[in-house]
Amino acid sequence: MIVIGPDEVIWILLMSILAGFVGALFGLGGGILIIPFLTLVEGVPVPLAVGASLVSVVATSSSSAATYVKDHLTNIRVGMFLEIGSVAGAITGASVAGYLPASVLFILFGVLLLYTTIVMIRARKVDFPTGTIPDKTSTILSLGGEYEEHSRNVVVKYQVTRTPLTLIITYFGGIVSALLGVGGGLINVPTLNLIAKIPVKVASATSNFMIGVTAAASSSVYLFRGDVNPLLTAPLIIGVTGGAILGTRILKTAPPSKVKIAFAILLAAISVLMILKGFNLPIVL
Repeated sequence: MIVIGPDEVIWILLMSILAGFVGALFGLGGGILIIPFLTLVEGVPVPLAVGASLVSVVATSSSSAATYVKDHLTNIRVGMFLEIGSVAGAITGASVAGYLPASVLFILFGVLLLYTTIVMIRARKVDFPTGTIPDKTSTILSLGGEYEEHSRNVVVKYQVTRTPLTLIITYFGGIVSALLGVGGGLINVPTLNLIAKIPVKVASATSNFMIGVTAAASSSVYLFRGDVNPLLTAPLIIGVTGGAILGTRILKTAPPSKVKIAFAILLAAISVLMILKGFNLPIVL
């Protein structure tokens, strides 16, 4: 059993504010900061860190999704369709998470972050995909949409393609969410942007819409196993809610290319720390 004093609660609260901001801005749910902080800095066991992070992802999604829906950034049809795969993956991942050693989860987390970093840097100019031809599923479900791009003062119209492949990938995103407590946004955002050809801001907003449901599905399994500690989750929920409100305001006006670059730099730093931890190599913080 872990002991959490007043000082730890304050630090967790402060970190969760930043995590909520980052989670809402990038569509990740904040887990990419919460998990490294709890495990590397506070020494929290991985199952408890993941359980707490998943509950906070639900809070981040709830805080930011409503704003993005109101601003017509979220593609609700795409989000609801892809939740079929994401929730199924979340239940799968949560069921097997207890059988994997912590070192494997650290390394998996780090490698995934590094992969996402490379993908986002290479695709930093793919902000507004053009010439996209919708596939049959997308046409039947009317998945295309439009939104107002405040950084350019224009209305951007877009189509959605490779829908079946996107659905399959989000299933694995759900598994990642349950294993690592990150909400699946690490998979969702690059997939929606690069595979389905959805503008990056819409990808981020739609991912925020999805991750709450995905995290709720997997966190229920952690709760049943006793891996959700109230002293961890309470300050996390309070902090990420406040941070998420700020993040949603920034995304509306931020240039998409700068969003991607900032995202990639952050992921690269954290990926190195997690891989070092997985191999039990020294970390200087």
